[in-house]
Amino acid sequence: MSTPASPAAPTPRRAEFRSFERLRVRWAEIDAQHIVFNGHYLNYIDTAVGAYWRALALPYAQTMAGLGGDLFVRKATLEYLDAARYDEQLDVGVRCERVGNSSLTLRCAVFRAEQCLVHAEMVYVFAHAQERRPLPVPAALRELLLGFERGESMVTVRLGDWAALGEDASAIRQAVFVQEQGIPAEMEWDSADASCMHAVAYNRLGRPLGTGRLLEHVPGVAKIGRMAVSASLRGSRVGRELLEALMRSARERGDREVLLHAQLSAEGFYARAGFQRRGPVFEEAGIAHVEMVRTL
Repeated sequence: MSTPASPAAPTPRRAEFRSFERLRVRWAEIDAQHIVFNGHYLNYIDTAVGAYWRALALPYAQTMAGLGGDLFVRKATLEYLDAARYDEQLDVGVRCERVGNSSLTLRCAVFRAEQCLVHAEMVYVFAHAQERRPLPVPAALRELLLGFERGESMVTVRLGDWAALGEDASAIRQAVFVQEQGIPAEMEWDSADASCMHAVAYNRLGRPLGTGRLLEHVPGVAKIGRMAVSASLRGSRVGRELLEALMRSARERGDREVLLHAQLSAEGFYARAGFQRRGPVFEEAGIAHVEMVRTL
């Protein structure tokens, strides 16, 4: 007697996902049938899972080390509905479908516009990093995953003075400006830190992720500066949350305009937040900048 086939998983819809990674099909990913080779979809999904951790505001390696374990793939099941072709733009969605005792299940889907091309079930086991011995999923991680899928915010921005936030703010600025960008330490620290408003963004595990500061440029005009986000969280919502918190603080104290000096690589980020370039490019701390302004 034959065994009945397992029912196929329902086709996911875009509306079921909060986290997406946008990709474009490369020539090297096309096979002899002129469509994306089936194995590449696992690479697409893996890239999107990385974006999912950023959406959770979790720097993956540091988070797992802090939780005392790591996640290992136990099973990957893919269902192919249609094929992607060269140069098409794809959106890969990821959501947490289930958190068990020592495992969690991610539902992933590759979309071309609204059409689902491929969907997958990825089962991960939380285990000891070296021994690979299964461990219970930490309660903090469980609640964080479920909270994200309920639509909760993953980032909290605290505002305060240097005495309250200086330790966390300085650690981020040291890592980003001094170590990563090579700005001399003596140029990074100035007397304004002691008197201005600082902002630090934290994830739900209490880890500081980004910082910025707000000071008065001239009466009625605020200046935002020292904006920095940890490398692994760039491209997430952390920078925008910081910027919005600082602009809200400026608005509440009665400022009518805010300006900042943006590194050229960050100009697009500030432009999307409503800032406009003013004046020519100039050099600051050996890096090309442009002044940008926005009315509050």
